[in-house]
Amino acid sequence: MAYPEVVRVFATTQDPDNDCPWQARTPSSSTGSGVVIGPGEILTGAHVVANATFLQVQKPAHPDKAIARVKAVSHDCDLALLEIVEPDGFLAGIEPAAIGELPHLSDEVAVIGYPVGGEEISITEGVVSRIEVQRYSHSQRHLLAVTVDAAINAGNSGGPVFGDGKVVGIAFQKLSGADNIGEMVPPPIIRAFLDGIPAGRRPEVPALGVVTQNLENPLLRHQLGLRGDDSGVMVVKVDQGSSADGHLEPRDVILAIDGHKIANNGTIQYLRRHRTRYDVALTGRYVGDKVPLRVARGDARRDVEVELAPWQPLVRRCRYDEAPSYCVYGGLVFQTLTRDFLTTWDKWWNKAPKEFLYHYYMGVRTAERHEVVILTQILADEINVGYAHLYNEAIEAIDGVMPRDLEDFVTRLTAARGIVEIQTSSGGVVMLDTEEVRKATPRILERYRIPKDRSAGLPA
Repeated sequence: MAYPEVVRVFATTQDPDNDCPWQARTPSSSTGSGVVIGPGEILTGAHVVANATFLQVQKPAHPDKAIARVKAVSHDCDLALLEIVEPDGFLAGIEPAAIGELPHLSDEVAVIGYPVGGEEISITEGVVSRIEVQRYSHSQRHLLAVTVDAAINAGNSGGPVFGDGKVVGIAFQKLSGADNIGEMVPPPIIRAFLDGIPAGRRPEVPALGVVTQNLENPLLRHQLGLRGDDSGVMVVKVDQGSSADGHLEPRDVILAIDGHKIANNGTIQYLRRHRTRYDVALTGRYVGDKVPLRVARGDARRDVEVELAPWQPLVRRCRYDEAPSYCVYGGLVFQTLTRDFLTTWDKWWNKAPKEFLYHYYMGVRTAERHEVVILTQILADEINVGYAHLYNEAIEAIDGVMPRDLEDFVTRLTAARGIVEIQTSSGGVVMLDTEEVRKATPRILERYRIPKDRSAGLPA
């Protein structure tokens, strides 16, 4: 049988309800693909098993299914490792697939999996057409990816891409609006994920935590103090708590990263054969690793070494396998602004509140603000009469102080006595009597069938 190591993954998932964060949506079922890479172990895509409540695996041309569970997952790079729970020996006799090397352009590959429209294994052949940094739709991260001209359809996701008899990628997305253009997670990222599991490394893919501007304008380069054949990117913003925090400042120029000279268009020569975004230099790195940078600040040149940290934008891009955070206070529902919440609007990039979109695209994490706390709805009650128009606004202050994050906001709410004042981004003011809120809370929760006034993990 061709490719006995390629299996089908059946997932029952239950996504959170970001409009009503105290409840979950109706469970749904989906299928994906995976590949056996070790005794009882299957490599697949993180999006195949995200928010999963029950997983099963089926071998080619085999009617029975085995129960599986997630052993490790990295939503950043869209990879997950499954292990068989029962029956024992379900994958016995199957030779695990080996992970190959990063393919070259024009190399022939075969996408193997179980796309929709049939029950049997499918083989689609193509060639490698591009190797560069791409946006991973599951995590919104820009990471190294390989593009192939073979079809990757629903059901193929998480399945292997073979080249020269070895796995040279895991299929994870297709380019919308184009035919037969699919993308796969490449071997350097796969190896980093798998090697990090036994080593106990954190699954997040690190980032510098900076916003940069290319330096293709000669006058701008001159004004920044660059000379001769200097080239690089200018730092525009630095996220508080990021890898670069304390090392880089706005208007610094990053000349090189990990020994790779950065061009004025923001690219480096990766593996001496692929020119792509400079952050590709972090491929295969872990949180806690140290990476050298060559930096220009005016006429000065210096070498700095940064310790890599996870990516922590002001607005979280995607949240999986965890419930949204919320707090109901006096019938007012407070949440953290996330991309998941933005997607509650149809065509959210046009229809979501412009203030929220500004924070998403332009916001920067600071010492004063780690998250954007938002007021998402008003559950009508006599205690909040007159405040119904203030929903879908950011919270600017509670008793005159900007909340650092939702936890800080709830801590201040809990500690407040007498009249608490909350100011929204439009200038609106909410005043509530904390003693009256305490009395009103049970009836509001009962009226709107809310089990608790706040999500787990927030201060009581």
